[in-house]
Amino acid sequence: MRTLLLTLMLVMLSLLASIGCSREKKPVEYQGSALENLPFVYRMTVQQGNIITESMVDRLELGMTKAQVRYLLGTPILVDFFQTDRWDYTYTIQRGSQPMETRYLTLFFREDALTRITGDLQPDPARAQTRDPEQMVITVPDHEERKGFITRGLEAIGLERRD
Repeated sequence: MRTLLLTLMLVMLSLLASIGCSREKKPVEYQGSALENLPFVYRMTVQQGNIITESMVDRLELGMTKAQVRYLLGTPILVDFFQTDRWDYTYTIQRGSQPMETRYLTLFFREDALTRITGDLQPDPARAQTRDPEQMVITVPDHEERKGFITRGLEAIGLERRD
């Protein structure tokens, strides 16, 4: 009788605990700290996705291959598994407490050729012609042979040929 009463009490306590926990009200949205809105609180800039500029989009031309577009814009953030002829480029940036900025660019291909461009930025040939052509100059230092530890050691004792 005593064990039955003890078992019944344990079952009742576990039921009450589960009911009490399940009825706990949770906030609908995240409630941040009151200190977040103060002017001296630093919030870092967060950017995600592919950076898409007007000059990059202006270089797009209908008929370009997927390889040319990938070279120009980079690898797309989203390539649909079921629609491989659609590439989505998304870029978001949130500067401090300002609202998040979002840019979209969707490219459609048919038989490895660019057929349609949709999104926030559209190619503008007039804008592309007014822009000065970009020249990239890269200086590459001359190759300097670096000898390894063993080669330098053999040269020091006179066993390796010196040039």
